[in-house]
Amino acid sequence: MTYRYTLGNKTWQFASLAELMAKATPARSGDRLSGVIAHSAEERAIAQMTLAEVPLKTFLNEVLIPYEDDEITRLIIDDHDKTAFSAISHLTVGDFRNWLLSDEVTSDVLTKVRAGITPEMAAAVAKISRNQDLILISKKCHVTTAFRNTIGLPGHLSTRLQPNHPIDDVNGIAASILDGLMYGSGDAVIGINPATDNVAQAIKLMKLMDEVIQKYEIPTQSCVLTHVTNTVECINAGAPVDLVFQSIGGTEATNASFGFNLANLAEAQEAALSLKRGTVGNNVMYFETGQGSSLSANAHHGLDQQTCEARAYAVARKFNPLLINTVVGFIGPEYLFDGKEIIRAGLEDHFCGKLLGLPMGCDVCYTNHAEADQNDMDTLLTLLGVAGCSFVMGIPGSDDIMLNYQTTSFHDALYVRRVLGSEPAPEFMQWLTRMQIMNGCGKFELNKRLPDAFSNSLKSLPSY
Repeated sequence: MTYRYTLGNKTWQFASLAELMAKATPARSGDRLSGVIAHSAEERAIAQMTLAEVPLKTFLNEVLIPYEDDEITRLIIDDHDKTAFSAISHLTVGDFRNWLLSDEVTSDVLTKVRAGITPEMAAAVAKISRNQDLILISKKCHVTTAFRNTIGLPGHLSTRLQPNHPIDDVNGIAASILDGLMYGSGDAVIGINPATDNVAQAIKLMKLMDEVIQKYEIPTQSCVLTHVTNTVECINAGAPVDLVFQSIGGTEATNASFGFNLANLAEAQEAALSLKRGTVGNNVMYFETGQGSSLSANAHHGLDQQTCEARAYAVARKFNPLLINTVVGFIGPEYLFDGKEIIRAGLEDHFCGKLLGLPMGCDVCYTNHAEADQNDMDTLLTLLGVAGCSFVMGIPGSDDIMLNYQTTSFHDALYVRRVLGSEPAPEFMQWLTRMQIMNGCGKFELNKRLPDAFSNSLKSLPSY
């Protein structure tokens, strides 16, 4: 279908909904690289005005990737809840934005309609929204999940403790875990990206984290960020698997480039659920995404990268994850060039994920060759905290010495909790108080009992 917009004696034309979506997207380097970007600010503004007039029903009738060619499209269409959609089915994209911003649309209202919102609808409304709109609407979206603690409650901000090490040294990893715990990090997950990615190494790291969690009765969960098929092998070998991890994309071809499909995720979820390791809930999946992954795999089907990213959230939603986060600046400046583009993308991704009912977090990060710095990350971190982000990363000194990128530190997470009055997950907060890491007023104590005990226990750790 062709879309036209006439202003005065000039008419603009967009050959398809996919082209209209791409041209309406705020500028970023990845869309410029793929050749789908608007040619001028004027064309972008016209595309946004045209998109605002598109009925939401259009996204159910004009799919961006053919149904028969892509299992993610089939998932989006087949799982669409027509009853939930009925409350907003009469709206255009512009009307939808106004409706979302209205005072009568509360968290409860959004919970009732979210199964009727497709990723493309969420992406479209994001494209015509200002940053403040993305923040205000996200703040309304309350999404809670649980495993050994409860993530996403209003007034709470969780953290992933990321103790990566360039050679997976047990003592180095344990020291980083201790450091993070002393700053109240780790309630979302203690999650390691292994330097050596194979089943044997994954099991070694799983056993290390499980021993620490069990010894100190920490109400949190662990995850080794290995391939989903490796995790299934770990489960079959009797390893202590809490969460199943996988990087996901918004097209079948993207996920094929990652080496999995939806059936693999279903098998892994079933295997993890069978272990029954959760104590307060059974959300067992952890996903990561990022704008540009489909383009980098040449699997974007001519779509803009923000729309591809939103489609990845359909995959996540299918499997009820405990956590999902956009690793927003990790892929590099070819896709998000500078701090401004990274900030915008982080807010878009968080907005779309929350609107679709996901426990959305963000790895507030950049690579060293991007035109960004820690001040940009401070800005995005603060904005996401205001928007009700479920969790952020906690890494020693903001510098991941294994993956070689810059993200947020234990101190950064502590800052945003302090400035916004947020707390860790309630079960984890109780543990911090019981261990005298925090006092009853929510302030950190200088306490040597845990470090001494932890240090002594390290001497007895098996040599995995």
